[in-house]
Amino acid sequence: MPLWSSHAPDDYPCPFCGLARGDVSDPTNRCELSDLVFQDEELLVFMACDGFGPHEGHAMISPVAHRETLYDLDDHLLARIGAMSRDLALAMKLAWNPEGTSVRQHNEPAGNQHVWHYHLHVFPRYSDDMLYRQVRHPVAVEVRAQKARQLAAALEQILAGARH
Repeated sequence: MPLWSSHAPDDYPCPFCGLARGDVSDPTNRCELSDLVFQDEELLVFMACDGFGPHEGHAMISPVAHRETLYDLDDHLLARIGAMSRDLALAMKLAWNPEGTSVRQHNEPAGNQHVWHYHLHVFPRYSDDMLYRQVRHPVAVEVRAQKARQLAAALEQILAGARH
């Protein structure tokens, strides 16, 4: 007997799969192509549609292949996501100079998962952000696009070896 079952509805129009394919035309998909920071054959890095508190600009790491939860990831993909979370946090330091960074990830409805495709949130952090006391709010597409360009340029530098 499996330890968990999918929570995605039948014929789920996965927004992150759409983004990976370069097709965000489904009316339920809030992602925009301009949200994309990085993509290779295994991973996507993109700006989140929602912000928390006064500091917009958190990003998410997701596998290109549809995997619903942490439970579905193999060791190789987990290692890639872990390394990318470090690189993305360093890119945030380079792009925006936050006071710190945080990561978080959710599984299943009781775990606060809202999109049925694994994603790891990476947040720039500030002493006044009250991140864990904020309700999420939509972030304008233009703001996300600007943040994605800034973060993509910084991530390119980090991936090229400028980690320190």
